[in-house]
Amino acid sequence: MNSTPTNRDGAAPDPTTLYPRPDFPEQEQEPPGLTRPMEPAPDHGEDSYRGSGLLLDRKTVVTGGDSGIGRAVALAFAREGADVLFTYLPEEAEDADRTMRLVEDCGRRAVAVPCDLREEEQCDSVIGHAVSEFGRIDVLVNNAAHQMAQPDGISHISTEQFDRVVRTNLYAMFWLCKKALPYMSAGASIINTASVQAYKPSPALLDYAMTKGAIVTFTQGLAQMLAEDGIRVNAVAPGPVWTPLIPATMPDPQEFGKQSPLGRPAQPAEMAPAYVFLASERASYITAEILNATGGTPLP
Repeated sequence: MNSTPTNRDGAAPDPTTLYPRPDFPEQEQEPPGLTRPMEPAPDHGEDSYRGSGLLLDRKTVVTGGDSGIGRAVALAFAREGADVLFTYLPEEAEDADRTMRLVEDCGRRAVAVPCDLREEEQCDSVIGHAVSEFGRIDVLVNNAAHQMAQPDGISHISTEQFDRVVRTNLYAMFWLCKKALPYMSAGASIINTASVQAYKPSPALLDYAMTKGAIVTFTQGLAQMLAEDGIRVNAVAPGPVWTPLIPATMPDPQEFGKQSPLGRPAQPAEMAPAYVFLASERASYITAEILNATGGTPLP
C-alpha cells in the first residue's frame, strides 16, 4: 500500500516538505465549504494511493464522504476493493459527485446519500439504505462533523451552534452505531473520527473539542461492549487537516497547521491509511484504540 509520493531515488520523502506549508492564500467560504475553491487544492490520494486488496468486497459506510478525510477514506476503501455508501449534506452535492466518480473509477459500487445526520430518522434511513444496497455492513466510519470557531469566547457560542455541533458530532455517531449493529457480524469494524482537540482543546473550538473528547470515551466504552461479539471499535485522532471546513469555519486559514511540529497541516490522503489499517484484518487484535495522526503533537 503506497499512499504518499516517494522521492525518485526511492528514499522516503521529507514529511515537513511533502505537502504545502503555510502561509496559504487568503480565502474564506460559507460553511460547510467546498473543495474546488481551496488554495492549495487538497490531496485525497487521487494520484498516489495504491490499493492491495485489504478490504476486498467489504461493504462500508462513510459519513461526510463528500470531501476532506471522508473522501480520502472512501477512495482508499474503494482502491482496497470495498463498496462504499457515503453521506453528504445537500449543499455539498458538487463534492459528492466527485467522490462518486472516484469510487466508481475503481470498479466499485458507490452510493451517495444526501441527508442531515442531526435527525435520528435520517440516520435510520442511511443504515436502511446501506442494508438495502449491500445486505450487510462490514465497516462503519463515523466521520461527519461540524465546527465553528468562536475566538471571542463562550459567550459567542449560541445555543443553536452548540446544538448543531453536539447533534452532528455525537448524536449521529450514537444513532448510526446503534442502528448499524444488527447488520454487523464478527469481523466487522467501527471507526470514529476523534481529534487532537480531544486532548489539547483550542479555546476557540470549545464545543467542538468537547464532542471529540466524548468520542474518545464512547469509542473505548463501545469497544469493550462489543469485544465478545468480535466487532472492533477504534478511532483516529487527526491533527490539523486541510479540508473545506478550514476556510469555512476558521478565522485565519492562511496560517492553518503552522503550529504543528511538522510545520504544516496534513492532507486528507495522509489520514486515509489509518482508517484502512483499522478496518483491515491487519488490525485484528486492535480495538478500543485511538490512533493519533497529529503531525508530531504528543497525545496520551
